[in-house]
Amino acid sequence: MAFTLDSYFKITERESSVVQEVRGGVVTFLTMAYIIVLNPIILANVADADGQYLGGGSTPGSGFATIAVVTALVAGVLTILMGAVANFPLALATGLGLNAFVAFSVASQMTWADAMGLVVLEGLIILVLVLTGFRKLVFDAVPSQLKTAIAVGIGLFITFIGLVDAGFVRTSGLPAPPVGLGIGGQLSGWPVLVFCIGLLVMIALYSRGVPGAILIGIAITTVLAGIVQALTDTKGSGGNPASKGWNLNVPAWPDNLVQQPDFSLLGDFSLLGSFDRVGVITAALLVFTLMLADFFDTMGTMTAIGAEAELNDEEGTPEGAQRILIVDSVAAAAGGAAGISSNTAYIESASGVGDGARTGLASIVTGILFLLSTFLAPLVQHIPNEAAVPALVLVGFLMMSQVSEISWDDAEIAIPAFLTIVLMPFTYSITAGIGAGFIAYVVLKSVRAKASEVHWLLWLVTALFVVYFAINPITRWLT
Repeated sequence: MAFTLDSYFKITERESSVVQEVRGGVVTFLTMAYIIVLNPIILANVADADGQYLGGGSTPGSGFATIAVVTALVAGVLTILMGAVANFPLALATGLGLNAFVAFSVASQMTWADAMGLVVLEGLIILVLVLTGFRKLVFDAVPSQLKTAIAVGIGLFITFIGLVDAGFVRTSGLPAPPVGLGIGGQLSGWPVLVFCIGLLVMIALYSRGVPGAILIGIAITTVLAGIVQALTDTKGSGGNPASKGWNLNVPAWPDNLVQQPDFSLLGDFSLLGSFDRVGVITAALLVFTLMLADFFDTMGTMTAIGAEAELNDEEGTPEGAQRILIVDSVAAAAGGAAGISSNTAYIESASGVGDGARTGLASIVTGILFLLSTFLAPLVQHIPNEAAVPALVLVGFLMMSQVSEISWDDAEIAIPAFLTIVLMPFTYSITAGIGAGFIAYVVLKSVRAKASEVHWLLWLVTALFVVYFAINPITRWLT
């Protein structure tokens, strides 16, 4: 069995081990398990155009449990598929940002079934673009140093995510500064203290070269969170940015470890119903917006993961890129077909890579844990965010180290790289950072009479990004 695993997943070839892959897979799961809770928070409380709530009729939040279970199910199946087909340490789940767009901008104009049908349609279009080789051609047309900038920008982005999720950085509610340290410029609350201790523990273990530093750090911080909760009885934040409570999950030992999963949401979509509801032009523009975000988010994510795992070639292309993109495209359609929004590659996979994951075996471990969580949802829902997100900060540092590979004395690449890096965290969007970098690169090449050096596909993609950034006025004009 060990020989079969080793030869299929190239474990020895990639200088890894089964133990290392299992450990990395567990870390990735722990770092992104929050989506099981966060996705239903976003989707379950928004009514569609008919006043109905996803999975729960006319009552806000009543579909929460069903959405959580199906979120875990689809993430598990697709992540296992990524590991088995693409042999890449990348996990998939419902895409944040995409789910909010579906909830607030799409479902508000039609039924939830119609909205999920658009997601399926978008995924099928991307799958066609992958199978025809177009998506891979676009990826290959991107200069290698811009790919490096994408990886660096994502490192900064996930660091920011970690700090915000921990309450270390918060919105101020003021015009300036829009964000700041803790509450009113001060760190407040037991959960933030747990995060700070967890981060210091993780950094200390990493600096000492302790194998499994990230996983050990998460475990220690989870235990610490439980002790703190037992002594302080701290409440959850309830989404209030000024709260001193736990950000998402309150650490506790659940009354029941196992619950019967409800998969009734599967198949709840109408492929073309949106075209009758809002018209062809509006539906097409919504599909375009979803597609462009999905298209480039994954390209950026797999580049960053491949760079961190040292699986990219000299041009910055990950090993097995075409297979990765095929699975990701299937994931987009599968998420819509399951009724829980588009599934996509998760940059939190970098936490598992940071702890040693180098092959698809890690993804299979992550996927199995997602499947188990459909039955163990009560336990998963009580691991606090503050115990897992220190991993994002540490891995952000590891990814930022690639910044030295960018030629900062060459304005043609340095300025686009800079915009790519800073706009990802500042806009909370990988797609926005990539788009700004592409546009700046094409403009700079053009004004310096080097337009012929830009691949024609990059010209096309840049034009699409201009449309993407101007999608609201274009939509109003056409409709």
